[in-house]
Amino acid sequence: MLLSGFGTFLWLLNLGMLVLAVLAFGLSVMAREDAYRAADKQTKKFWLIILGLTIVVNLFVPLQILFLQLAGLVATIVFLVDVRPAVRQISGGGGGGRRGGSSSDGPYGPYNGGR
Repeated sequence: MLLSGFGTFLWLLNLGMLVLAVLAFGLSVMAREDAYRAADKQTKKFWLIILGLTIVVNLFVPLQILFLQLAGLVATIVFLVDVRPAVRQISGGGGGGRRGGSSSDGPYGPYNGGR
């Protein structure tokens, strides 16, 4: 019983890593190539290859070779936490539901500290 529960846990873990990799790959496909260069990150082609390999590893390599899945998970997390926000900011997809701008922007443009 314990082994079947552990097998289910590993299957769910693998599924979660696969879903994250597919999500990151899709977000990478939708971003502009020039935004990667402007954000001083690796190229779009680099991230598509890395995330694509992560998907292939999660689909076809058995979970007993956990090192490959963990390397792919680290790459996926780096993309989602570091690269995507930088590329999104360059592309004009700022946070808070606003398009572009910074946190110091007022209703009539940027606030410059009373200068």
